[in-house]
Amino acid sequence: MHIGVIGAGAWGTALAHVAERAGHASIIWARESEVVAEINSSHHNERFLPGAHLGPNITATSDLNDLRGCDLVVNATPTQFVRATLTPAVGPDSPLANIPFVNVAKGIELGTHKRVSEVVAEVLPNSGTFAVLSGPSHAEEVIKDMPTTVVCASADHVVATLVQSIFKTKTFRVYTSDDVVGVEICGSLKNVIAIAAGIVDGSGLGDNTKAALMTRGLAEIARLGVALGADKDTFFGLAGMGDLIVTCDSKHSRNRFVGDQIGKGRTLDEILGSMSAIAEGVPTTRAALELAASVGVELPITEKVASILFDHEEPMKAIRDLMVRPLKPE
Repeated sequence: MHIGVIGAGAWGTALAHVAERAGHASIIWARESEVVAEINSSHHNERFLPGAHLGPNITATSDLNDLRGCDLVVNATPTQFVRATLTPAVGPDSPLANIPFVNVAKGIELGTHKRVSEVVAEVLPNSGTFAVLSGPSHAEEVIKDMPTTVVCASADHVVATLVQSIFKTKTFRVYTSDDVVGVEICGSLKNVIAIAAGIVDGSGLGDNTKAALMTRGLAEIARLGVALGADKDTFFGLAGMGDLIVTCDSKHSRNRFVGDQIGKGRTLDEILGSMSAIAEGVPTTRAALELAASVGVELPITEKVASILFDHEEPMKAIRDLMVRPLKPE
């Protein structure tokens, strides 16, 4: 099959690699002309996935029209850029029309509080059936063919199983689900909790603190997801617990890195200015709080992450505030 990948970041590039390993051809759309040229000429993407060699069935383009006729399209652009990236493809003659659309971005859009499925439905109403692919899957390990397991959620089981079969290799395994909302909320808010986990690490606090944070963070994610109609079991699977564990603990996690540096005393502007990749948890922190407020859900950890990031609250004060909240049953 022919797979179109929108976004040449680390994860989009790694998924093109998985598809190539499974016997399919991939074309990656990138806005950076130098990235397109490098992928096509030397089969490398040193800017976003250094050291990785890409197979001969992976090409690149800067024209979305070149994705016309693909059997599947994967969106790997960050959430806050999805709307702008897809807008040029709007219209009855859209190159993305009627093609199954798989999202791998993890976030909530600022201002609208929409999940990516909602953004895509609004911008590209003639796109094919939507699916979301998520789970513990750092690109730096996927590109090295380290065993990785994720979940694909779609309202259409046929599309979910199509994605499952396309990305099936000896080292990449996909489970299916019908809980799009749950998988999207898991992927979005785990980045916020990972920032908090990084703050714990950077502040020199211990394993007890981090374990409590991750556990209560998962409860917070599930609380919002269930309020939006998600299945509670989703939060204890690959998209929930699995992705939360890897994002809070891994050296590859951009969101944990942001928190770690905050805990060590650097400013948010300084940290983000030094990064070539995007930490989706930063804008999602604001968007998640607004979304939660709209459905009457309390997110105490997310509130404190926002206070630290945007209001310059001292991390240790924020942690003390969480510890002295009114006592209640688990």
